[in-house]
Amino acid sequence: MSAGALTGRRILVTGASKGIGAAIARTVHRDGAEVAVHFNSDEAGATALAAELGERVHLVHGDLSDREAATEIWAAASSAMGGIDTLVNNAGAWIASPLEAEDNRAAGSDAWARGWDANLQLNLLSAADLCRQALLDFADHGGGAIINMTSRSAHRGDDAEHLAYGAAKAGLLSLTKGIARGYGHLGVCAYAIAPGWVDTGLAAGAVSDEVLAGLPLREVTPPEDVAELVAFLASGRARHLTGSTIDVTGADYVR
Repeated sequence: MSAGALTGRRILVTGASKGIGAAIARTVHRDGAEVAVHFNSDEAGATALAAELGERVHLVHGDLSDREAATEIWAAASSAMGGIDTLVNNAGAWIASPLEAEDNRAAGSDAWARGWDANLQLNLLSAADLCRQALLDFADHGGGAIINMTSRSAHRGDDAEHLAYGAAKAGLLSLTKGIARGYGHLGVCAYAIAPGWVDTGLAAGAVSDEVLAGLPLREVTPPEDVAELVAFLASGRARHLTGSTIDVTGADYVR
């Protein structure tokens, strides 16, 4: 993408204080977009990012574990930018949902239920609620784009401790396809991106040397690779990719 390719675009990026979200905010801002940087607990990271980028950046706070937050986040971002053209649902968390605790089956049952509730809310329901706000808004303003961050786990499932995470991401993948099919005639395009291991704080603690040696490129994906794809999709230069899922795994997982 070239500088200025997103000039005039107004983009809301959730979970943008660090990691993939921060890389997305930097990239779309570089290309000329106005960006609403959503954050929850990492105010320092979001503030530092806003200071780094300078103009055309707005900070939006909201806790997406709260079912009411999506409406408030959308309203705040839309007010700050005078509207939203593109929603990037990046916020999420890899939350365990253990079948049972080793020393207490009852406690394990509670952890199972809590894990499912948290995964569904953060990785699916909050994104669905933001998609709803986007669709209501886009229908009145000639369309827009929705880019949902899913995971390779949406295709292959996740490990035994994270069954709920994989199921939630699969739900988000299906939601994206349904939006593309149901709202394309209103000018709405919807895309899903399914990364594997990405070079963020989470990967640094979870990718062992053995795992790294087994990756085809012998490296985890740089977050900038995901960000460049988001910028391209947000540009409107490939509208007929709507409904597609694009895997960004360095060939670690292929379909």
